[in-house]
Amino acid sequence: MKFLHTADWHIGRKLNGFLLLEEQKDVFEKLMTVAKDEKVEAIVIAGDLYDRSVPSVEAVSLFNDMMIEMNIKANFPVLAISGNHDSATRLDTASPWLKAQNFHLHTKLEQAMTPIVINNTQFYLLPYFEPFHARQYFEDDNLRNIQTCIALVLKEMAKTFDSDKKQVLVSHFFAAGSTKSDSETPLEVGGLDSIPLDMLEVFDYVALGHLHYKDAIKENGNVQYSGSLLKYSLSEEHQEKGIRIVELQDESVENQFIPLKPLRDVRQITGSFKELTSPEYYEKINREDYVAISLTDTAIIFNALNELRQIYPNLISLDRVVKETKQEKINEKEEELIQLKPEVLLKNYFEEVSSSPLTKRQEAWLEEAIIQNSLEK
Repeated sequence: MKFLHTADWHIGRKLNGFLLLEEQKDVFEKLMTVAKDEKVEAIVIAGDLYDRSVPSVEAVSLFNDMMIEMNIKANFPVLAISGNHDSATRLDTASPWLKAQNFHLHTKLEQAMTPIVINNTQFYLLPYFEPFHARQYFEDDNLRNIQTCIALVLKEMAKTFDSDKKQVLVSHFFAAGSTKSDSETPLEVGGLDSIPLDMLEVFDYVALGHLHYKDAIKENGNVQYSGSLLKYSLSEEHQEKGIRIVELQDESVENQFIPLKPLRDVRQITGSFKELTSPEYYEKINREDYVAISLTDTAIIFNALNELRQIYPNLISLDRVVKETKQEKINEKEEELIQLKPEVLLKNYFEEVSSSPLTKRQEAWLEEAIIQNSLEK
Protein backbone atom coordinates (compact mmCIF):
# COMPACT_ATOMS: atom_id res chain seq x y z
CA MET A 1 0.00 0.00 0.00
CA LYS A 2 1.41 3.40 -0.99
CA PHE A 3 -0.26 6.62 0.10
CA LEU A 4 0.38 10.33 0.54
CA HIS A 5 0.24 11.75 4.08
CA THR A 6 -0.55 15.43 4.50
CA ALA A 7 -2.27 17.60 7.11
CA ASP A 8 -2.94 21.11 8.40
CA TRP A 9 -3.93 22.80 5.16
CA HIS A 10 -5.67 25.62 7.04
CA ILE A 11 -7.44 26.85 3.93
CA GLY A 12 -8.43 30.49 4.36
CA ARG A 13 -5.48 31.24 6.63
CA LYS A 14 -4.16 34.78 6.93
CA LEU A 15 -0.59 35.72 7.77
CA ASN A 16 -0.63 39.09 9.54
CA GLY A 17 -3.55 40.19 7.37
CA PHE A 18 -2.37 38.63 4.09
CA LEU A 19 -4.79 36.02 2.72
CA LEU A 20 -2.88 32.91 1.61
CA LEU A 21 -5.36 31.37 -0.86
CA GLU A 22 -3.02 31.87 -3.81
CA GLU A 23 -0.16 30.14 -1.98
CA GLN A 24 -2.48 27.33 -0.87
CA LYS A 25 -3.71 26.73 -4.41
CA ASP A 26 -0.12 26.68 -5.68
CA VAL A 27 1.17 24.21 -3.09
CA PHE A 28 -1.85 21.95 -3.63
CA GLU A 29 -1.01 21.74 -7.34
CA LYS A 30 2.54 20.71 -6.38
CA LEU A 31 1.13 18.08 -4.02
CA MET A 32 -0.96 16.66 -6.83
CA THR A 33 2.08 16.47 -9.11
CA VAL A 34 3.89 14.38 -6.48
CA ALA A 35 0.84 12.15 -5.95
CA LYS A 36 0.67 11.41 -9.68
CA ASP A 37 4.42 10.94 -10.11
CA GLU A 38 4.60 8.58 -7.12
CA LYS A 39 1.46 6.73 -8.27
CA VAL A 40 0.00 6.71 -4.76
CA GLU A 41 -3.13 4.68 -4.08
CA ALA A 42 -4.73 7.17 -1.67
CA ILE A 43 -4.36 10.66 -0.20
CA VAL A 44 -4.57 10.99 3.59
CA ILE A 45 -5.39 14.41 5.13
CA ALA A 46 -4.95 14.36 8.91
CA GLY A 47 -7.17 17.27 9.93
CA ASP A 48 -7.43 21.06 9.87
CA LEU A 49 -8.71 21.32 6.32
CA TYR A 50 -9.91 24.84 7.06
CA ASP A 51 -8.41 27.48 9.31
CA ARG A 52 -11.76 28.45 10.85
CA SER A 53 -14.88 26.61 11.91
CA VAL A 54 -16.85 29.00 9.68
CA PRO A 55 -14.62 29.40 6.61
CA SER A 56 -15.01 32.19 4.09
CA VAL A 57 -16.82 31.67 0.79
CA GLU A 58 -13.45 31.89 -1.01
CA ALA A 59 -11.93 29.20 1.23
CA VAL A 60 -14.87 26.83 0.67
CA SER A 61 -14.70 27.41 -3.07
CA LEU A 62 -10.97 26.58 -3.13
CA PHE A 63 -11.44 23.40 -1.11
CA ASN A 64 -14.29 22.32 -3.41
CA ASP A 65 -11.94 22.73 -6.39
CA MET A 66 -9.32 20.68 -4.56
CA MET A 67 -11.78 17.86 -3.84
CA ILE A 68 -12.82 17.76 -7.49
CA GLU A 69 -9.19 17.71 -8.62
CA MET A 70 -8.13 14.98 -6.18
CA ASN A 71 -11.09 12.72 -6.20
CA ILE A 72 -13.06 13.13 -9.42
CA LYS A 73 -10.47 14.17 -12.00
CA ALA A 74 -7.41 12.30 -10.65
CA ASN A 75 -9.58 9.52 -9.16
CA PHE A 76 -7.60 9.24 -5.90
CA PRO A 77 -9.39 7.77 -2.87
CA VAL A 78 -9.25 10.44 -0.15
CA LEU A 79 -9.13 9.67 3.57
CA ALA A 80 -9.67 12.83 5.64
CA ILE A 81 -10.67 13.84 9.17
CA SER A 82 -11.73 17.05 10.88
CA GLY A 83 -9.20 18.83 13.10
CA ASN A 84 -9.56 21.25 15.98
CA HIS A 85 -9.81 24.22 13.58
CA ASP A 86 -12.63 22.60 11.59
CA SER A 87 -16.33 22.53 12.29
CA ALA A 88 -17.12 18.82 12.47
CA THR A 89 -20.84 19.53 12.01
CA ARG A 90 -20.36 21.58 8.84
CA LEU A 91 -17.87 19.15 7.29
CA ASP A 92 -20.16 16.22 8.01
CA THR A 93 -22.96 17.71 5.91
CA ALA A 94 -21.69 16.27 2.63
CA SER A 95 -19.94 13.13 3.92
CA PRO A 96 -22.63 10.61 2.80
CA TRP A 97 -22.39 11.82 -0.81
CA LEU A 98 -18.60 12.00 -0.66
CA LYS A 99 -18.38 8.42 0.61
CA ALA A 100 -20.08 7.18 -2.54
CA GLN A 101 -17.25 8.82 -4.50
CA ASN A 102 -14.55 7.14 -2.35
CA PHE A 103 -13.93 10.39 -0.47
CA HIS A 104 -14.04 9.39 3.19
CA LEU A 105 -14.38 12.43 5.49
CA HIS A 106 -14.81 11.41 9.13
CA THR A 107 -15.91 14.01 11.67
CA LYS A 108 -17.46 11.87 14.44
CA LEU A 109 -15.82 9.64 17.03
CA GLU A 110 -18.11 6.70 16.26
CA GLN A 111 -16.99 6.68 12.61
CA ALA A 112 -13.44 5.87 13.69
CA MET A 113 -14.38 2.38 14.91
CA THR A 114 -15.11 1.11 11.40
CA PRO A 115 -12.03 0.91 9.18
CA ILE A 116 -11.85 1.96 5.55
CA VAL A 117 -10.23 -0.90 3.67
CA ILE A 118 -8.10 -0.21 0.61
CA ASN A 119 -6.16 -3.13 -0.83
CA ASN A 120 -4.45 -4.86 2.12
CA THR A 121 -4.74 -1.93 4.55
CA GLN A 122 -7.28 -0.91 7.18
CA PHE A 123 -7.43 2.86 7.69
CA TYR A 124 -8.90 4.09 10.98
CA LEU A 125 -9.94 7.74 10.67
CA LEU A 126 -10.06 9.32 14.14
CA PRO A 127 -11.10 13.00 14.03
CA TYR A 128 -10.20 15.51 16.71
CA PHE A 129 -12.49 15.08 19.72
CA GLU A 130 -12.86 16.24 23.31
CA PRO A 131 -13.30 13.93 26.33
CA PHE A 132 -17.02 14.76 26.52
CA HIS A 133 -17.49 13.13 23.10
CA ALA A 134 -15.96 9.93 24.50
CA ARG A 135 -18.14 10.14 27.61
CA GLN A 136 -21.22 10.23 25.39
CA TYR A 137 -20.03 7.45 23.07
CA PHE A 138 -18.88 5.04 25.79
CA GLU A 139 -21.60 6.19 28.26
CA ASP A 140 -18.97 6.60 30.95
CA ASP A 141 -18.94 9.82 33.01
CA ASN A 142 -15.55 8.93 34.49
CA LEU A 143 -13.70 9.72 31.25
CA ARG A 144 -11.98 13.02 32.02
CA ASN A 145 -8.67 13.10 30.11
CA ILE A 146 -7.68 12.41 26.55
CA GLN A 147 -5.22 9.61 27.38
CA THR A 148 -7.92 7.47 28.97
CA CYS A 149 -10.28 8.23 26.10
CA ILE A 150 -7.72 7.32 23.44
CA ALA A 151 -6.88 4.07 25.25
CA LEU A 152 -10.56 3.04 25.09
CA VAL A 153 -10.84 4.10 21.44
CA LEU A 154 -7.77 2.07 20.45
CA LYS A 155 -9.07 -0.94 22.36
CA GLU A 156 -12.34 -0.71 20.43
CA MET A 157 -10.48 -0.40 17.12
CA ALA A 158 -8.32 -3.43 17.88
CA LYS A 159 -11.44 -5.61 17.95
CA THR A 160 -11.78 -5.14 14.18
CA PHE A 161 -8.09 -5.68 13.28
CA ASP A 162 -7.58 -8.18 10.45
CA SER A 163 -4.32 -10.03 11.01
CA ASP A 164 -3.92 -10.46 7.27
CA LYS A 165 -3.93 -6.69 6.73
CA LYS A 166 -1.91 -3.63 7.72
CA GLN A 167 -3.41 -1.06 10.10
CA VAL A 168 -3.02 2.72 9.73
CA LEU A 169 -4.35 5.32 12.18
CA VAL A 170 -5.12 8.83 10.92
CA SER A 171 -5.65 11.35 13.72
CA HIS A 172 -5.18 14.91 14.96
CA PHE A 173 -3.67 15.40 18.40
CA PHE A 174 -0.47 16.11 20.33
CA ALA A 175 1.77 13.05 20.69
CA ALA A 176 4.31 12.93 23.52
CA GLY A 177 7.79 14.03 22.58
CA SER A 178 6.58 16.67 20.12
CA THR A 179 7.59 20.32 19.74
CA LYS A 180 5.34 23.24 18.82
CA SER A 181 5.39 26.48 16.89
CA ASP A 182 3.41 29.68 17.37
CA SER A 183 0.77 29.03 14.71
CA GLU A 184 -0.74 26.00 16.45
CA THR A 185 -3.54 26.54 18.92
CA PRO A 186 -2.51 25.36 22.42
CA LEU A 187 -4.73 22.45 23.40
CA GLU A 188 -3.26 21.30 26.68
CA VAL A 189 -2.34 22.54 30.12
CA GLY A 190 0.89 21.06 31.40
CA GLY A 191 0.94 18.47 28.64
CA LEU A 192 -2.16 16.75 30.01
CA ASP A 193 -3.62 16.03 26.60
CA SER A 194 -0.48 14.49 25.07
CA ILE A 195 -0.69 10.89 23.91
CA PRO A 196 2.20 8.56 24.86
CA LEU A 197 3.81 7.15 21.75
CA ASP A 198 3.80 3.59 23.07
CA MET A 199 -0.02 3.60 22.98
CA LEU A 200 0.20 3.78 19.20
CA GLU A 201 2.56 0.86 18.62
CA VAL A 202 -0.32 -1.43 17.59
CA PHE A 203 -0.49 0.36 14.23
CA ASP A 204 1.86 -0.12 11.30
CA TYR A 205 1.79 3.63 10.67
CA VAL A 206 0.18 6.61 12.41
CA ALA A 207 -0.47 9.66 10.20
CA LEU A 208 -0.81 12.66 12.48
CA GLY A 209 -1.91 16.24 12.08
CA HIS A 210 -2.04 19.22 14.47
CA LEU A 211 1.65 20.11 14.88
CA HIS A 212 3.09 21.97 11.91
CA TYR A 213 6.68 20.70 12.05
CA LYS A 214 7.53 17.48 10.21
CA ASP A 215 10.21 16.60 12.78
CA ALA A 216 8.00 17.32 15.81
CA ILE A 217 8.53 13.70 16.84
CA LYS A 218 12.27 13.14 17.07
CA GLU A 219 12.13 9.36 16.94
CA ASN A 220 12.35 8.02 13.39
CA GLY A 221 9.50 5.59 13.92
CA ASN A 222 6.14 4.90 12.35
CA VAL A 223 4.31 7.67 14.22
CA GLN A 224 4.82 10.85 12.22
CA TYR A 225 3.51 14.34 11.55
CA SER A 226 3.53 15.49 7.95
CA GLY A 227 3.64 19.11 9.08
CA SER A 228 1.67 21.91 7.45
CA LEU A 229 1.87 22.57 3.72
CA LEU A 230 2.97 26.18 4.25
CA LYS A 231 4.70 28.31 6.88
CA TYR A 232 1.92 29.91 8.89
CA SER A 233 4.01 31.94 11.35
CA LEU A 234 7.45 33.52 11.56
CA SER A 235 8.47 30.87 14.10
CA GLU A 236 8.29 28.34 11.24
CA GLU A 237 10.80 30.29 9.12
CA HIS A 238 13.45 27.56 9.16
CA GLN A 239 11.06 24.60 8.91
CA GLU A 240 10.92 22.57 5.71
CA LYS A 241 7.36 22.07 4.50
CA GLY A 242 5.99 19.29 2.33
CA ILE A 243 4.29 15.90 2.41
CA ARG A 244 5.15 12.29 3.23
CA ILE A 245 4.99 9.31 0.90
CA VAL A 246 4.36 6.16 2.92
CA GLU A 247 4.74 2.65 1.54
CA LEU A 248 3.66 -0.33 3.64
CA GLN A 249 5.64 -3.42 2.71
CA ASP A 250 5.46 -6.95 4.06
CA GLU A 251 8.16 -6.51 6.68
CA SER A 252 8.80 -2.76 6.80
CA VAL A 253 7.39 0.72 6.35
CA GLU A 254 9.08 3.16 3.98
CA ASN A 255 8.45 6.78 4.91
CA GLN A 256 9.85 9.54 2.67
CA PHE A 257 9.41 13.26 3.22
CA ILE A 258 9.18 15.31 0.01
CA PRO A 259 9.59 19.09 0.38
CA LEU A 260 7.33 21.45 -1.57
CA LYS A 261 8.62 24.89 -2.50
CA PRO A 262 6.15 27.66 -1.63
CA LEU A 263 5.07 30.39 -4.02
CA ARG A 264 6.23 32.92 -1.43
CA ASP A 265 8.45 32.08 1.52
CA VAL A 266 8.36 33.48 5.06
CA ARG A 267 11.57 35.08 6.28
CA GLN A 268 13.15 37.41 8.81
CA ILE A 269 15.62 40.03 7.56
CA THR A 270 17.75 42.29 9.73
CA GLY A 271 19.72 45.39 8.80
CA SER A 272 19.82 49.16 8.75
CA PHE A 273 17.18 51.14 6.89
CA LYS A 274 19.82 52.30 4.41
CA GLU A 275 21.00 48.75 3.75
CA LEU A 276 17.53 47.25 3.30
CA THR A 277 16.44 50.00 0.90
CA SER A 278 19.56 49.61 -1.22
CA PRO A 279 19.09 47.89 -4.65
CA GLU A 280 22.38 46.06 -4.05
CA TYR A 281 20.63 44.25 -1.20
CA TYR A 282 17.00 43.76 -2.16
CA GLU A 283 17.65 42.76 -5.78
CA LYS A 284 19.40 39.62 -4.51
CA ILE A 285 16.35 38.30 -2.65
CA ASN A 286 12.75 37.52 -3.49
CA ARG A 287 11.00 40.74 -2.46
CA GLU A 288 7.60 39.04 -2.90
CA ASP A 289 8.26 36.82 0.13
CA TYR A 290 6.47 37.48 3.40
CA VAL A 291 9.17 39.31 5.34
CA ALA A 292 9.51 40.42 8.94
CA ILE A 293 12.03 43.24 9.19
CA SER A 294 14.15 44.11 12.21
CA LEU A 295 15.92 47.46 11.89
CA THR A 296 19.28 48.00 13.56
CA ASP A 297 18.97 51.80 13.46
CA THR A 298 18.81 53.70 16.75
CA ALA A 299 17.68 56.99 15.22
CA ILE A 300 14.04 57.73 14.42
CA ILE A 301 13.16 57.04 10.77
CA PHE A 302 10.08 58.86 9.60
CA ASN A 303 7.63 56.93 7.39
CA ALA A 304 9.84 53.81 7.58
CA LEU A 305 6.90 51.37 7.27
CA ASN A 306 5.54 52.91 4.07
CA GLU A 307 8.99 53.28 2.55
CA LEU A 308 9.85 49.64 3.22
CA ARG A 309 6.48 48.43 1.98
CA GLN A 310 7.20 50.05 -1.39
CA ILE A 311 10.10 47.62 -1.72
CA TYR A 312 8.74 44.67 0.27
CA PRO A 313 4.99 44.58 -0.56
CA ASN A 314 4.34 41.58 1.70
CA LEU A 315 5.87 43.07 4.84
CA ILE A 316 4.30 41.27 7.81
CA SER A 317 6.03 43.06 10.70
CA LEU A 318 8.53 45.79 11.51
CA ASP A 319 10.48 46.17 14.74
CA ARG A 320 13.81 47.28 16.17
CA VAL A 321 16.62 44.96 17.21
CA VAL A 322 16.95 44.73 21.00
CA LYS A 323 20.46 45.70 21.93
CA GLU A 324 22.48 42.87 23.44
CA THR A 325 23.28 44.82 26.62
CA LYS A 326 19.56 45.48 27.18
CA GLN A 327 18.73 41.83 26.55
CA GLU A 328 21.43 40.77 29.00
CA LYS A 329 19.82 42.93 31.69
CA ILE A 330 16.44 41.35 30.94
CA ASN A 331 17.97 37.86 31.22
CA GLU A 332 19.67 38.78 34.52
CA LYS A 333 16.37 40.07 35.92
CA GLU A 334 14.58 36.87 34.88
CA GLU A 335 17.31 34.78 36.52
CA GLU A 336 16.90 36.74 39.75
CA LEU A 337 13.15 36.19 39.72
CA ILE A 338 13.53 32.44 39.12
CA GLN A 339 15.64 32.13 42.29
CA LEU A 340 13.02 33.83 44.50
CA LYS A 341 10.63 31.74 46.58
CA PRO A 342 6.97 31.63 45.41
CA GLU A 343 5.72 33.54 48.45
CA VAL A 344 8.24 36.33 47.83
CA LEU A 345 7.27 36.53 44.16
CA LEU A 346 3.58 36.77 45.03
CA LYS A 347 4.17 39.44 47.67
CA ASN A 348 6.27 41.50 45.26
CA TYR A 349 3.66 41.14 42.53
CA PHE A 350 0.83 42.15 44.85
CA GLU A 351 2.69 45.26 45.97
CA GLU A 352 3.49 46.19 42.38
CA VAL A 353 -0.09 46.01 41.12
CA SER A 354 -1.87 47.30 44.23
CA SER A 355 0.76 49.72 45.58
CA SER A 356 0.28 48.23 49.05
CA PRO A 357 1.67 45.20 50.93
CA LEU A 358 -0.28 42.10 51.90
CA THR A 359 -2.28 42.36 55.09
CA LYS A 360 -1.61 39.97 57.97
CA ARG A 361 -4.76 38.04 57.03
CA GLN A 362 -3.67 37.77 53.39
CA GLU A 363 -0.20 36.58 54.44
CA ALA A 364 -1.85 33.88 56.55
CA TRP A 365 -3.98 32.74 53.58
CA LEU A 366 -0.86 32.63 51.40
CA GLU A 367 1.01 30.54 53.96
CA GLU A 368 -1.92 28.10 54.24
CA ALA A 369 -2.13 27.75 50.45
CA ILE A 370 1.60 27.01 50.14
CA ILE A 371 1.46 24.41 52.91
CA GLN A 372 -1.61 22.75 51.34
CA ASN A 373 0.06 22.69 47.92
CA SER A 374 3.21 21.03 49.33
CA LEU A 375 1.10 18.38 51.09
CA GLU A 376 -0.79 17.56 47.87
CA LYS A 377 2.51 17.07 46.01
